[in-house]
Amino acid sequence: MTDHDPEFSRRTMVAGATAWLLYNVAEQRTSTVWAAGQGHAAPPHAGNPKFAEEATRLAIESVEKGWGGPFGAVIVKDGEIIGRGQNRVLITGCPVYHAEVTAIIDASSKLNPKALLGSDYGAGTMLEMIPRPDGSPDRVPARAKMLAGCEIYINAAPCPMCMSAIYWSRINRVYFGASLEDTSAIGFDDAFQYEDFRLPWEQRKNVSVTPNFERETCLKAYQSWTNKQDRHPY
Repeated sequence: MTDHDPEFSRRTMVAGATAWLLYNVAEQRTSTVWAAGQGHAAPPHAGNPKFAEEATRLAIESVEKGWGGPFGAVIVKDGEIIGRGQNRVLITGCPVYHAEVTAIIDASSKLNPKALLGSDYGAGTMLEMIPRPDGSPDRVPARAKMLAGCEIYINAAPCPMCMSAIYWSRINRVYFGASLEDTSAIGFDDAFQYEDFRLPWEQRKNVSVTPNFERETCLKAYQSWTNKQDRHPY
């Protein structure tokens, strides 16, 4: 497949448009509300300041104890905190231990106290199937529930990795305080990453990307998924 292939061009345009959309959402200076996965901003909704305070407390604790950067997050369901997260990059040496990711892991473990593999994915689990929202462009009619029905409060705008994790988690609403510009001012390049995502694969500035490498070989895994009769969309 070449750069002139229509399907390649379509995927590149979709990726660029998605990144640009996320960039515009995250750039809003006020507390932003996002209907995850819907592709449009939700109406303004009054959040609870106490959850922002808890996210900030977690962020400060992470700094003071040398665990990581000044970032904290809480996940809320039915008015109660079910997941807490802090940046733990320095204490773990793992670059993906961001506050939002650790909060998602914490919330998931609380909602699913038992192993799910081989279970019937019954009601109440994160893998319970729910129908796609009305008007969704999703090709799959139903997907795993994940953290649908939850909100996340963060003391700062999510980086692209964390925003993607929020989408995959099906969290319905995001509240954040500090903007991408505020975050850049203290030495984190989240804004640059959003900008880089707008570029075609071969023009990315921060990492060299080779698309479509051994594509036909790699598509065998997709065929395995497609052939699996009891696959569970998520």
